[in-house]
Amino acid sequence: MMDTLVAIADAVQDAIGLIPSVNERSEFVCMGADGTPTSEIDKVAENAVLMYIESHNIPLNVLSEEIGFVDNGHKETLILDPIDGSRNAELGVPYFAVSLAVTTGTMNDVHTAYLRNLVTNDEYRAEKGKGAFFNGERIQTKRDFDPQNIVMMIYIGAHSHPVSYKVVSRVRATRSYGCSSLEMCLVAQGMADGFLVNIQNYTHSIRVVDIAASALILREAGGELYDLYGNVLDLPANLTERSNFLATSNKRVFDYIMKGECSHDINKSQTYGIYANTSIEGIEDVARHIMECLGDERYIIDSELAQLLGMEGQPLSEMDVDIVIVLGGDGTLLRATHNTESKIVGINVGSVGFLTAVERDSIDEGIARLKRGDYTVDRRSMIRVSCNSEVLGDAINEAMIHTASVAKIREFRVYIDDSLLTEVKADGYLMSTVTGSTSYSMSLGAPIMDPRVDNAWILTPMAAFKYSSRPLILPTTAKVTIEPTMPNKDCLLIIDGQSEITIPGGTRIEMSLSPKYTRLISMNFDFYDRVRNKLSGTI
Repeated sequence: MMDTLVAIADAVQDAIGLIPSVNERSEFVCMGADGTPTSEIDKVAENAVLMYIESHNIPLNVLSEEIGFVDNGHKETLILDPIDGSRNAELGVPYFAVSLAVTTGTMNDVHTAYLRNLVTNDEYRAEKGKGAFFNGERIQTKRDFDPQNIVMMIYIGAHSHPVSYKVVSRVRATRSYGCSSLEMCLVAQGMADGFLVNIQNYTHSIRVVDIAASALILREAGGELYDLYGNVLDLPANLTERSNFLATSNKRVFDYIMKGECSHDINKSQTYGIYANTSIEGIEDVARHIMECLGDERYIIDSELAQLLGMEGQPLSEMDVDIVIVLGGDGTLLRATHNTESKIVGINVGSVGFLTAVERDSIDEGIARLKRGDYTVDRRSMIRVSCNSEVLGDAINEAMIHTASVAKIREFRVYIDDSLLTEVKADGYLMSTVTGSTSYSMSLGAPIMDPRVDNAWILTPMAAFKYSSRPLILPTTAKVTIEPTMPNKDCLLIIDGQSEITIPGGTRIEMSLSPKYTRLISMNFDFYDRVRNKLSGTI
C-alpha cells in the first residue's frame, strides 16, 4: 500500500506542475463538499488522485476535502487532503503538502500514511506498528520535557481562541506555518514540543482529512493527539465532525499547555495520601484494594480511616504528599479540597461522583494510570470570601449567604465592583464557580457551564421576591459584595457546604477570585457525556 501512496503523490506533483503560474493556482473553481471554496490547485490535485485510483483499479474508496466521499464499494478508504496548505500554495509559499492515509474505519484505524511537501519533495511515512520516517530516516518525538524551553506550533489566525494567545505568551518560542499536517510532523521529528489548534468557531476546526496521515506519523514517532479535554482524539471518516486538538511529544506537555500544571514525572517517586468517607459501608475493603494497587508506592492514610483499618495514620491537613486519593463522592472530595493543596483524584464510591475521576469498578486501571502519570491535571478557580479584609475561606463549588431562620425572608443589597446591582428581598444569594455550576447552582435554575470557560462566576438569587431577579454571569475579575441589610436579622454564610459562619445584619461579605486554586486529576474526561450520564434528565 505504501508504494501506491507514493505513486499517487507522484501523480499529484506532476499534475500541479502543469499549472502555468502561481496566480492561476488560486483561481476559484467551485464550492467543495466541505462548504469551502475550491481553487484550481485543489481541484487539479484531487482529480489526479481520482484518475490514478480509477485507471489503476486501486481497491479504495476516497474521502476528500473537495469532492466528499466516493464509494467505490471497497473495505478501505483513502482519507485525502489533495493540498494541505492551499493558501500557502496560492501565495507561492513553499510549504504545502499532499496528505494520504488509508483506514478501515476511523482516523485511529489508519494503518498507512504518507505526506509529501510538494515543493521540497521531503516525505513522511508511517505504517502502524512499524515506526515513522522522514526521507527514509526513523524519527521520534522529544523524549524530555523542560517547561522553561517549550517550542510550540500554534494555529494563529482569524478564528484563533484567546487561549492560544495566552499560550504564546507562556512558552519560549512559537511558529505558525499554515499547513497542519506538516506542522504536526515537526512535533513527530522532535523539532517542537506540541502543535495546538484551538479555534473559537466549531465550523472552522480541524477535520479528519486535515490530520489523518500526520496523526499516525506522530503516534508512530512516540507522540499523541488529544482533544482539549485531554482525551485521545479520534475522528470518524466524514467531513461533518470537527475538533480542536493538541498534538504533543508527551502528556506532560498537554497538562502544562492547557492547564499550567504537569502530571508527574514517572522517573520521580510520588507520595500518596488516602482519604475516605468512613461512613460508607465497605470502605475498608476499598481502601485495602487501593493500597494493594499502589504496591511499593509510598502512601499515608488519613487518621480516621487508619483507625478503622487498625493502622497508623495522619490527618489530611498535615500530610506532605503529592497526590491525595479520595474515596467517596463529591462531598468527600470537597472536604478534601479544604484540607490539602495537593493534587486530588476522586474514586467514586458515593452516589453521583460528578467530580471524581475513577469509578469503583475501574480502580485497578485508575491507580495504574495514576502511577504512570497518564492523567490530566485540571486547575479549578476558587472564590475567596472575606469580610473587612479578613479571609473567611475559599470555595471551589460555591459560597452562599441565606437566612438563618427557616421561611424568613431577608433584604439584600448586591454590588458588582462597588456599583449597586440591586436591592431585593430573598432567601439568599449563591455565588458559584464553573465547577459548582453542576451542583447547588444548577438546582436553583442557573446554567451549567463547560469547565473550559473557567473565567466566569454565576451569581444566583434564591427565591427572590422580585420578578426581574435572575442568575447573572460575571467575569472572575469582578468583586461581588453582598450585604444583608436588616439589623438584628442574622444570615448564614456557607462555603462548599463545609463551613457555616453567622453573618449579622449590615455585614458586607466580599467575594472575588482567590489566588489559590484546586488541582483535580481527571481521566478520560468528557464533560457532556458526564452531564448526560450523571445528571440524567437535567438538560
